[in-house]
Amino acid sequence: MVALAGASVLIGAGDIARCDGNGDELTAMIVDSVLKADSVAKVNDAVFTLGDNAYTSGSEGQWTNCFTPSWGDPKKSVMRNIRPSPGNHEYYTAGADPYYKYFGKNAGPAGKGYYSYDIGEWHAIVLNSEIIVSSNFDPNARKEQMDWLEKALTDNKKECTVAYWHHPRFSSGSHGSDQKFVPVWQMLYQHGVDLVLTGHDHHYERFAPMNAAGVVDTLYGIPSFVIGTGGADLRGMRLPLAQNSLKRVEGHYGVLLLTLGAKEYRSVFLSVGGYIWDPAGGKCHGAPPKTP
Repeated sequence: MVALAGASVLIGAGDIARCDGNGDELTAMIVDSVLKADSVAKVNDAVFTLGDNAYTSGSEGQWTNCFTPSWGDPKKSVMRNIRPSPGNHEYYTAGADPYYKYFGKNAGPAGKGYYSYDIGEWHAIVLNSEIIVSSNFDPNARKEQMDWLEKALTDNKKECTVAYWHHPRFSSGSHGSDQKFVPVWQMLYQHGVDLVLTGHDHHYERFAPMNAAGVVDTLYGIPSFVIGTGGADLRGMRLPLAQNSLKRVEGHYGVLLLTLGAKEYRSVFLSVGGYIWDPAGGKCHGAPPKTP
């Protein structure tokens, strides 16, 4: 895979820390080794998480005893610039309060959990997908997040954008594809977002660039990934596979490494044991023409 000059590294996974296993320690070692080896974009490198960070309920003790010894170890590079997103397991503890306390300002506004940031030549949008799927949230909270999303996308000055959250719009896993994210996907599509990352299903999967309806669009469609392989119990996929699934890896803990350059990116799935899967990449495409 050809390196991109001056690029930034964005690396991570979802569904991470358990106290009764070592998958999270092993994936943290991959992240740590990549960041320590990167000599080009140290300032701009970041670590993403895709929710369900501390099993099984995101309690304060599980953050301290399960997440911290692996991904939260302050002696490791993995904690240097971690940019998390919440999942459903965080909300098994009321209000996901320990999650917001643990990450502080890096988790976005407490109780909301959506925010954005620049990473080199790219802009990253982080959503709280639990607001979208859970009946525990007031409908006004969903509208508020969508209003924020539209403004964040409108105000974004970067040519390339990646968005990430927990629940997948498209997946061949046990949870499957979720239609609740059609409005989100449509908004991202209209604003020319270039990549979407999700977790929730515990495997790796890469999809062709699609519009909100799941139709391949090679001009303005958004490629998407499922990376629920950070350390929680791994799961298989169900048949038939989701439409337009291009590559799948099951039964392997690992992380997605994104190299974000000017107007383009490279991706690769790095799994425990030193395996390198599915090198891919693409160009940033901008927004589609506005229709009358």
